[in-house]
Amino acid sequence: MRLRVRSLRACHLATATAASITASAAIPQSLETSSYTLYGTPGLIEMPTAEMAPDAELGLSFSFGADEQTRSTLTFQIAPFLSGSFRYARLPDFQPDGDDLFDRSFDLRLRLLEEGDWWPAVALGLQDFIGTGAYSGEYIVATKSFGAGGQIRVTGGIGWGRFASGNRIAREDAERETDFVETGGTANLDQLFTGPVGAFGGISWQATERLRFSVEYSSDGYATEEERDLFEPESPWNFGVDYRIARGVHLSAASLYGTDIGVQLSFTLNPNDPPAGPGLETAPLPVGVRAPRSADALGWSGDWIERPNAPAQLRSVIADALAAEGIEAEAIALSRTRIELRISNRRWPAQAQAIGRTARILSVALPASVETFRIVPVSNGVPSAAITLLRSDVEALEHAPAQAVINRVVITGGAEGRPADLVTLDPYPRLSWGLSPYYELGFFDVDTPVRAEVGVSLDADLEFAPGLIASVDIEQPIVGNLGDLAFDPEGEIPVVRSDFADYLDTNAPRLRRLTFAHYGRPSDTLYSRVTAGYLELMYAGVSGEVLWKPVASRLALGAELNYVEKRDPDDPFGFDDYDVVTGHVSAYYDFGNGYFGQVDAGRYLGGDVGATFAFDRAFDNGWRVGAFATFTDVPFDDFGEGSFDKGIRLSIPVAWLAGQPTRRASTTVLRPLTRDGGARVSVSGRLYDRVRDSHRPQIEARSGRFWK
Repeated sequence: MRLRVRSLRACHLATATAASITASAAIPQSLETSSYTLYGTPGLIEMPTAEMAPDAELGLSFSFGADEQTRSTLTFQIAPFLSGSFRYARLPDFQPDGDDLFDRSFDLRLRLLEEGDWWPAVALGLQDFIGTGAYSGEYIVATKSFGAGGQIRVTGGIGWGRFASGNRIAREDAERETDFVETGGTANLDQLFTGPVGAFGGISWQATERLRFSVEYSSDGYATEEERDLFEPESPWNFGVDYRIARGVHLSAASLYGTDIGVQLSFTLNPNDPPAGPGLETAPLPVGVRAPRSADALGWSGDWIERPNAPAQLRSVIADALAAEGIEAEAIALSRTRIELRISNRRWPAQAQAIGRTARILSVALPASVETFRIVPVSNGVPSAAITLLRSDVEALEHAPAQAVINRVVITGGAEGRPADLVTLDPYPRLSWGLSPYYELGFFDVDTPVRAEVGVSLDADLEFAPGLIASVDIEQPIVGNLGDLAFDPEGEIPVVRSDFADYLDTNAPRLRRLTFAHYGRPSDTLYSRVTAGYLELMYAGVSGEVLWKPVASRLALGAELNYVEKRDPDDPFGFDDYDVVTGHVSAYYDFGNGYFGQVDAGRYLGGDVGATFAFDRAFDNGWRVGAFATFTDVPFDDFGEGSFDKGIRLSIPVAWLAGQPTRRASTTVLRPLTRDGGARVSVSGRLYDRVRDSHRPQIEARSGRFWK
């Protein structure tokens, strides 16, 4: 459809930036911004710029704009040059039959060129390249900053799709496929950079630290809305203001297309900028430097070990000192020159920090003859690695960069077996339990986009022996509406997940988990797990897993096999008439700098076969943000709306919020829809995340916390 609104002035905006750059020099600025468009991405008002949010920033925005469209967007700055967005929008009366369209879409933006003295930053973007296509568009945009601090920024760009539904400057009669409404969730790759080309541009002015003004010439003509008599822009010009109310909170308002008003509230968090600063933990003990031999002949000789009760007293002192640091001493083997200490880290988010604090305590507590510290982190009763360091290195390098002592550390698998003189400090069986509040969220249902449940959870673990654990998790919901969701099974695939609300539709106590698990170390590079019982809220059965993970390797390989039966939603110990064998082989890779990739291929709960691809970014303070997508042999038509399983997962450590060290974290999965394709059984205690924190790549990545 050819639009009425056209202007040569706006056409020239695409090249005006380059021309203006040659007129005056400017010191290159970091083109970062925490001002978000009404689409929830860094930019002007509705048009994008080449700006990026600060690295690792997570932005959540809620907007009300033209044609009464509402958009909720989560944007994550994956790397300094790359951002990704997930959007959930309501477009009133947009469907061909007049119904509202509830749209879920994904965006990517890649910076191609950083700003220089005489050239702009340049970025390429894909908007709604996975979704219904209602907002689908691609663009190439340039932004140049001027003035002190770069407070004035000029932008010009060209676009396709949504960005060429107005002010077309080239290929005006070219065709572009746009009928994706009925197949939402597919990747719209065949339409990228096709159809007419439009031009847009604008200027922003950061008037004060809190206040920013913007004006833009939009190339979004709202063509589909106008065609269906829903909305008709009177002007391509938009004017906006953005005000930072408080740290991480922005309120924006805009005059849109000469007819409407837009408003937006946005919130930003950055893992690299914790509210409590670097942390409120107590300072560690200073390293104990040994006295000269002449001043401590007994300590240096090693004859102390022959004294009655001396080893027992040392074990008690070490255990008490570690307990004060939130580290449990599991077992100790002492000799004249060496200590092996098995620890369970209960507090510190980084294993490197727990090891560093343990080494400090040992340097203070042990007689001078003990030179070798072998610290063995334990997970679920079995060693995950063994870290060996020399006491003289700890003494000499306390004030050196942490990497200096890490370079002297020897890390091995820790599966050599129990030393004959290893003394277990807390005899088995061991009982631990906790009572805590819980919350559970559900998103993107058409009738109620956000659902929630709040309650109290009782969990307990009984360890019969190292690696042999019985666990129970009981929930008591207090308030919520997760159980109100109705489901409509699609196609021929068995109903394995889409009826999850049936398991949440009462306020009675729920047995979420009751399991017996055995964790083992078949060899120095192998880890194993067998779990049996009520594995999760919907399934019971047996699950077995083996993981190959050398301590120095960035690569890990695993395999898991499960036989499960579906539980009866009305009987906590009963079963429904469905059972299945599932299994996956997995590859994990640590790319460095906090980036992790994972591929799982195999058979899912519905009997479908395929693979799940995941990519995560983890931070030194425990934050983790990732995305995943699952493709199986279930046809898109059978899978239902969404076409394949995909989502975003977010884990925020409690320590980041509170400032006090703890390993607890709040984890949320944003999944557009819960469907039956690509569904996996949820088993507690999977191996990779439980062991990798003690291996060399992660110890080195988080080495900065060794001395903290």
